[in-house]
This record gives sequence, structure tokens and C-alpha cells, in this order.
Amino acid sequence: MFENIVSATPALARHRNGPLATERDRYLRHCADQGSTLETLRLRARSILWVAEHMSPDDIGQVDASRLHEIVHGAASLATSMPAPATAATLVNFARPWLKYLGWWHAPEEPIPFAPSLDRFVAWMRDERGLTQCTIDQWRYRTAKFLLWCGTTGHDLATLQPQDIDAYFITYGAQRWSRTSAGQVANMLRVFLRHAATTGACSATLAGSIQGNRRYALESLPYALSWDDVRRVIATAGGDGERDIRDRAILLLLAVYGLRRGEVASLRLDQIDRVAGRLYIWRLKRRQPQVYPLVPSVAQALGRYIDDVRPRVAHAEIFIRVQAPRTPIRATAMYTIVSNRLRPLGIQAAHLGPHALRHSCAAKMLADGLTLKEIGDHLGHRSTSATMTYTKVDMASLRQVGDFDLGGLL
Repeated sequence: MFENIVSATPALARHRNGPLATERDRYLRHCADQGSTLETLRLRARSILWVAEHMSPDDIGQVDASRLHEIVHGAASLATSMPAPATAATLVNFARPWLKYLGWWHAPEEPIPFAPSLDRFVAWMRDERGLTQCTIDQWRYRTAKFLLWCGTTGHDLATLQPQDIDAYFITYGAQRWSRTSAGQVANMLRVFLRHAATTGACSATLAGSIQGNRRYALESLPYALSWDDVRRVIATAGGDGERDIRDRAILLLLAVYGLRRGEVASLRLDQIDRVAGRLYIWRLKRRQPQVYPLVPSVAQALGRYIDDVRPRVAHAEIFIRVQAPRTPIRATAMYTIVSNRLRPLGIQAAHLGPHALRHSCAAKMLADGLTLKEIGDHLGHRSTSATMTYTKVDMASLRQVGDFDLGGLL
């Protein structure tokens, strides 16, 4: 691999003969497969070679953050050979993923108090409740934060009292959560503590003592954008570059079909039948597939991305990162993709992420006279009540776009 990166004979010899040559070569091949540019590969190769030359035999197999800092910055007696701050940062930033790739990076996680209770809760959500992985991850994260707070404040789960729960909301959550988030945390804690009580980890009456804040149906502002704004957003992705072509297909899927961010991120090549004109979506909440007609404008956008600019990677997912590593985009990246195109337009809305386009799709269908049941089926809702939020719309504005074709966004 070194000969593909370095051309000068002395430099090539240094890379080939330097320490950990096999490990460096294997990692650079991996980076090349992930889409790293030649310039990035050269900088990466120089950085990990420098680090390898300064590692000791004791570092083989295990390096932590403190040791990597010591390797890069050197001991006090070698202060004169220390790299400049910017160079040191580059060395660390390139060495860390190399060591992780080799399995040599040692990063001890902060121990979570009452970890067995957390592990049992996660297993219960996964094996008995059958919750989606996204929900499990979110609830585990929230529960772990609560248990860490208990540990750092000296509270024992077995002797926890209702006033301790109040203190958690007051001292920890007051500066971090909105009213909606606080209500979600309260609900999560009730479920966790109810489960923990079944194993004897806490009092059986504790969960019932948690009172969520009062919220009213449809109290929040609507998320939906006007269709003029939807057109403007999609028009921002009208260029010929890979990012614009990819983002245009993503925006159309969100607006026309009202897909969730995770449904777009997980969309695979075999879920699109361009010959038959069908789109197969696995609905996350319903846990069942749903078949849609492939709208011509969406088919054209997907075809242009897949056929013309999508990188040649082994991944089955359709949408791939523009920068290396060339891996499928994550669901969390959808917010950045959408908000980066909404914010420069100065659009005012309660939410500036992918869910705004999902709401816009629902609001348009409502304006066209579809029933809540029909809208819910289109969006993959499990119940009509979940669709009620989309009735919070500006009917005067909707009448202006009542004849708009969902597929006519181009």
C-alpha cells in the first residue's frame, strides 16, 4: 500500500522499514477502501509512522489517552523535540482511529452504578417488550444518566425516596430539559423503577410517586412547513455534485412519503423496484413492510443518485457519506442534512429537522381531504390518535396549496 501513497524512494523506504509496518499497511488499505483521498492517506501514513516510531514495546496491544498524549508530547527531558501544538493534534487525531482499528485502544468507560439493574432493564426492553433498537438506546442512555446521578450524589437505589426523584428533576433536569423532555424522562423513570421493583432493586411504591408535568393535547406549535417552503428547500439541492444529488433524493423521500429519518437511513437498494415502480418501506413502529407506488420525481432523483454519483461500496444501504469513511449515513445525520438547508433560507418553524417535512406531508394530505386513518396509514402510524397532531395547521395557508401534487416537487 505504501507505494501507492509515497513516490520518493527515501520516504518509501522509511514507511516500509519503519516499526509496525504490517499494522500500518493494513490500516491504510482499510482507509482506502473506505474512500479516503490520496492526500488524506499521505497525511495519515506520515502521522501513524511518527507515532509508531515513538512507541515503546510495552505499548503493543494497549494504549490509552494518557499514554498517547505522552507519546506525542514526549517526556519533559525531550521537550526540545516536541511537535508544534497543531502537529501534535494531528498526530493524536490520526493515531487514535489507527489504534482503535487494531484493537489496541484502551478507553475505560465510566462505571455505571447499579449496572445489573440497567442490564436487566435493557434485556427486558429487547426480549420481552420487543422495542426497537432506537428506543432501547434512548431509554438506556436516559436511565444510565439517572443512575450516574444517583451514584455521584450518594443515593442508593434500594433506599431511594420520592423526594430524591424530585431532587433529580430540580438539580439535574431543570437546566437541561424542556417541558416535553421532562415528561418523557418521568415516563421513562416510571417504567424503569417499576421494572426494577419486580427484581427487588427498589421500593415497589416508588414508580407510582412520579408525577409528570401537565401537558395538553396539541399544545405545541405545528411543525409543518408551507409547500412554498418545501419547494425552496428541495431547490437548494439542485446542483450536480454528489452531496446535492444525494440530498435531493433524501428530501423528496421525507416530503413525499413522510418517512421517518431512520427509515430513510436504512433504505436499501433492494427496496426500490424501478421496473415495477414500487418502493418497499419497513415501518419502524408497525414492524411490517409497506409498499408505495414510486412517484416519478422520486424515482428520477433516486435513479440519478444510484446510477451517477453513488460511490461503489459493498454496503446495501442506498445513502452513503460524502466524505470518508464511505459508510451508510446514520439516522442522526438526517437532522444535519435537513437543517443545514432549512436554516439559510430563514424559514420559521417549531422544528427544522426531517420531522418538519414529515409533518408537511401529513398537513398537505389533510388539506386535500384525506381522513386521519388514510394519513396514518400513509405515515405508518399504529393508531389514529398518533395522527391527531397533524390537525394543528394553518387552514388558510393550506387552502393556497390545496391543488399541489405531492409528486410535483421538481
